[in-house]
Amino acid sequence: MAALFASGHIVDLILLVVAVEAAGAFIWHRRTGRGLAPGDTLLLLLPGVCLLAALRGALVGAWFGWIAAWLLAAFAAHLLDLKRRWR
Repeated sequence: MAALFASGHIVDLILLVVAVEAAGAFIWHRRTGRGLAPGDTLLLLLPGVCLLAALRGALVGAWFGWIAAWLLAAFAAHLLDLKRRWR
């Protein structure tokens, strides 16, 4: 289990779960017309995906600039999601 964390592969597994969740939401919306639209779903999940990428970088000892870039991307995606919802 420790190797799963040290290699960062735990984040890869979590990202796979997020991708399956997104695909399920897209399929649900397409079949029923209910739930969030695909664009809204992507904006909802994007900050979390960016945070997970930053976590993966931290776990594997990536250069701090890449980690900071992912954190900045998460913040920007979060602000974009808030702006879209604020209407």
